[in-house]
Amino acid sequence: MDHSLRPSSSESYSWLRLAFAAASVLFLSAALSAQGNQIGLRMNEVQRSQCDSGLGFDVKVTDEKKKPLDRQAVVKYIDQTRVGITGWQTTADDGQTLICNLQFGNYDIEVSALGYLTAHQQVQFTPTLQTVNLDIFMHKDPAAVDLDAANETVPPNLRKDVKRALYSLKSADYKNAQKQLDKVARTIPNNPQINFLYGFLFLQQNDAAKAETYLAKAEAGDPHREQTLTLLGRVQLMQKHPEDAVKTLEQAVLANAQSWMAHNLLGDAYLQQKDFEKARQQAELAIQEGKSAANSAQLVLGQALADVGRDQEAILALKTFLQGDPNNPAKPQVESVISELEKRDTSLTGITEIKTESDLALTAAPPSLPESAWGPPGVDDVTPGVAAGVACPAQDVLNASGERVKEMVDNITRFAAIEDLLHEQLDQTGHPITKETRKFDYVASITESQPGVFATDEYRNVRYGTADLPDHIVTRGFVTLALIFHPDMRDNFEMTCEGLGEWHGQATWLVHFRQRDHNNSQFADYTLGAQTYPMKLKGRAWLTVKDFEIVRIESDLESPLPRLPIQHQIAEYGPVHFASKNLDLWLPTNVDLYFELNRQRYHRRHSFEHYMLFSVNSDEKATPPTTKKASSKPVTNP
Repeated sequence: MDHSLRPSSSESYSWLRLAFAAASVLFLSAALSAQGNQIGLRMNEVQRSQCDSGLGFDVKVTDEKKKPLDRQAVVKYIDQTRVGITGWQTTADDGQTLICNLQFGNYDIEVSALGYLTAHQQVQFTPTLQTVNLDIFMHKDPAAVDLDAANETVPPNLRKDVKRALYSLKSADYKNAQKQLDKVARTIPNNPQINFLYGFLFLQQNDAAKAETYLAKAEAGDPHREQTLTLLGRVQLMQKHPEDAVKTLEQAVLANAQSWMAHNLLGDAYLQQKDFEKARQQAELAIQEGKSAANSAQLVLGQALADVGRDQEAILALKTFLQGDPNNPAKPQVESVISELEKRDTSLTGITEIKTESDLALTAAPPSLPESAWGPPGVDDVTPGVAAGVACPAQDVLNASGERVKEMVDNITRFAAIEDLLHEQLDQTGHPITKETRKFDYVASITESQPGVFATDEYRNVRYGTADLPDHIVTRGFVTLALIFHPDMRDNFEMTCEGLGEWHGQATWLVHFRQRDHNNSQFADYTLGAQTYPMKLKGRAWLTVKDFEIVRIESDLESPLPRLPIQHQIAEYGPVHFASKNLDLWLPTNVDLYFELNRQRYHRRHSFEHYMLFSVNSDEKATPPTTKKASSKPVTNP
């Protein structure tokens, strides 16, 4: 039995701990790594001749002053006609690149670069076009670190080496950047500019401890430089050192009272110390100085107001944040907090009568948002609200849900569906920096060779594009997640009915599950190369009160795995009618996976539609695809 990949969230600081570190601190705009592609080259006539015999794009990327971008950019071209990403390429030193050998159709051109907002342009190739010249203008991310800040402390004879290091940093070529910095540091090891760049480098590589060490050295050498103080304060917050962060960021706002980011971070530091009034003041200053660029400060403002009981103002601040950033990954958690604040505000006016199942009186504390919201909160980080005074008939819930799952297994021997796959690589804030799509003909079967021993076989036939999955990561086994509740399987899990909640307006029982420690995993495996590791899971399921059908399951890893410290899976189920057997079964409609693999963060969504059921006794059998049969275990090839 197998499953897939996911990330859990960090601990919260208070009942409304907002996702500040990820959702609001957009210091570092990530760019796709350029390994294996052209880098540091200037286009020549040989390259240009490659497009003579076919369709292509001649792309020129410039900054707001229409000068060639001073860093490498990633140009992705998505074939919207044939579904899926066609490929990507990096720009040369002059900000240009050629993309050739394309077909007629519609394309989405997406350009990203470190420190700049991602740009999009739609292009249509018609038979009258051969090569399309594209001028892409990039706009700076207002929250990005300015690596070009003037500093005369570097001797003139070393500035060329620093310039090379800067180009590599801006192009996400961290290996070469460190090589150039090491060369300069041998001559001026205590230079504050060089130590600042080291701090930025190690922060980009997720080494906060080293980043803090070098930024502290930079601050000691230049104690009044606002950008150094601001970045050091951010790292101190990441390192859970709020007292140090307050001292550092107070110096940052003294150095530059117009820095909205310094005010924003200082507000978060005050929140961590539960000084809510100072946090509110700093958030308002950040919004005043940064205007729309400081939209993330609405999160700090919302929390500070909520913590002092000013719920209506807190709701307004949080809604303003969502209006300014509707695609932020923290959106579900912010919406949940708004909902709980609205219920709390209503309860204070005396309107508490329960009239229908959808009017459940939720008594749990409002859910907190994760400190790092690049993915959803873990199942143990947020506890959904449940109705007050409603006892859960735990054994009845487990027995009835087990019968529903058993019914599904008994009726599904083999089935087919159309599967759509969305695969995204995420930056530190949860925003996608790459996006790929695939479409498959999907065929699967479930068998129980003996009680409690299930096996699944899965096939995928790719309809468009190449047969390999993005980033060579295989994820499967989503239908079988519900088998946790099968009567022959559930003894492998500790199950607790948490109470009566709701999901999309339906009254539901909430059941928390955790795989027992003394059992070897027979449920999910993780394969890395030739090595297979058991995956122990924990999670929560939502089951309808009316029919005990599973409508949603979330799961996390119980403990990290090699190169896979985080995996969060969200599966949503819906009724599927099979006319041939006059049967309704609840099957996955979509599955979202959030996972960190090899220090890269990913989101992957599998969506299923057009289910078709094959009966054991039917003469009509599913024709296996020509691709290799999938094993019953997930395969991950980093």
